[in-house]
Amino acid sequence: MIYPITQLFKNGLKKIGIIISRQDLSMEGCFERSIHRGIDINSVIDVGAAVGGWSQMVLKYLPNAQYLLIEAQEAHLASLEKLQSNHAKIDIVLAAAGNREGKIYFNNQDLFGGLASEMPFEKHSIEVPVTTIDIEVKKKNLKPPFCIKLDTHGFEVPILEGAKETLKKTNLVIIEAYNYQLTKDSLRFFELCGYMKNLGFSPIELADVSLRPYDNSLWQMDIFFIPSDNKAFHYNSHK
Repeated sequence: MIYPITQLFKNGLKKIGIIISRQDLSMEGCFERSIHRGIDINSVIDVGAAVGGWSQMVLKYLPNAQYLLIEAQEAHLASLEKLQSNHAKIDIVLAAAGNREGKIYFNNQDLFGGLASEMPFEKHSIEVPVTTIDIEVKKKNLKPPFCIKLDTHGFEVPILEGAKETLKKTNLVIIEAYNYQLTKDSLRFFELCGYMKNLGFSPIELADVSLRPYDNSLWQMDIFFIPSDNKAFHYNSHK
């Protein structure tokens, strides 16, 4: 179990003088604020879509957008197709996302926590198709500006490498990030921020910050990135 940081306030930490509500730190709260800031999005790309729950949430705010749901695990396909049957603007790609087309290894031990790799895993290793965001955006004729969400457990860099053209027309990137190194090539959250800065994006929101039960230390969060030249960063005062 991973503990949301908002639970800490139930244990007396409100006395430090910082009040943060659950809604303020939730994925939906952060997304709603992003839309209210005037971020324009015509197409949503959900990588690691699982059963499509995140895209269902976004549909409430962007009902007219096009949706591309990319998911590697076939066990989720029935749920995704059910969602697609109710929303004509949803497309599904059953594949991992990466920086090339072909086949790639995938750890399918956890139905909601799979990980892609160029090398086979010792256990729970299967082969799945791999594609790139750029290829799929072109195939589906998706219209910019884009929102990209990655729930990919340490495989973010290859996916971003495969989205170079799409990122040029992207207004919002949401990435599940970690305080610990999940694989030898994965980036910790502060390294990811540096990587995204080099791509022209800066963080604007943190959602679902959580602790690991092992030692109650910072485990993960979802970071919202917007283009670094956004007008939000032109104002540097608190009030």
